[in-house]
Formats: sequence, structure tokens, C-alpha cells
Amino acid sequence: MLRLDAFLPYQLSIVSNAVSGVIARTYESLFGLRIPEWRLIAVLAEEEGLTQQALVARTEMDKMTVSRAAQALVARGLVARSAHGTDRRSNTLALTAAGQALYAQISPKALELERKLLEAIGERELKQLKATLDKLKAASDSLR
Repeated sequence: MLRLDAFLPYQLSIVSNAVSGVIARTYESLFGLRIPEWRLIAVLAEEEGLTQQALVARTEMDKMTVSRAAQALVARGLVARSAHGTDRRSNTLALTAAGQALYAQISPKALELERKLLEAIGERELKQLKATLDKLKAASDSLR
């Protein structure tokens, strides 16, 4: 019989929601950002000039979530759209100067939150956790 509390996908979801909740409250209160908006900013800080389709693939968020986050960031002047090649329906997104400045403020806070969360486990456990998560991701990709 399936016992939800012992079911790994359920446990991963619960942990993910708990961690995301802490991060979401912090980003919302300090920077007025939702998690999808922060993810787009973080990805665009690493690689400028991505299409929404590339952002969907990179973040593994659905198209509508990426679209809404991009619209909110453009409206706030944190991200700019520009035409992508000759396809007028496709745009690339890049951080504006204001978006880069916000990223510079958020990034240290993100690392601080991660550090605080990881204080609960040792370095060896962290390495094992990362290796295990990589294996689970690969296994889930193979089942798609």
C-alpha cells in the first residue's frame, strides 16, 4: 500500500515547497519579486539575450509562468525585449541596468539563505545530496 509520508516524490515536493516558501517570502518582502521573476533574473544574469522558449527550457517552468514573469519584469523596467533575428514573433530578453543592479542586491541574499539552509547538514552530506539529486533528475528525464 502506498503511504504518502514514505513516498519519495511526495517528500521531495514537501521539502521543495518549504524551501521555496522561505525564499519566496524573503524575495517578496525585500525586492517585490515572485520566485519565477527571480529565476528569470538569475538566468538572464548568467546568459543575456535568451528567448522565452530558451527560458522555459532553462528554468523548467511552463510557458505561461515564464511569459507572466517576463511581462512583470519588463513592466518594472528590469528586463528589456528586443527582436530575435528575422522572426518578429520571437523576442530575446536581457536585463536592463536596473535589472543588473537588482541582481547584484539579491544574489548575496540568495547565497546567505542557501548557507543558512545548508547549516542543517554537513559537507559530506551536501555532496551526497547533490549527487543523489543529479541521479534522480537523470532518472526522471529518462522516463519522459
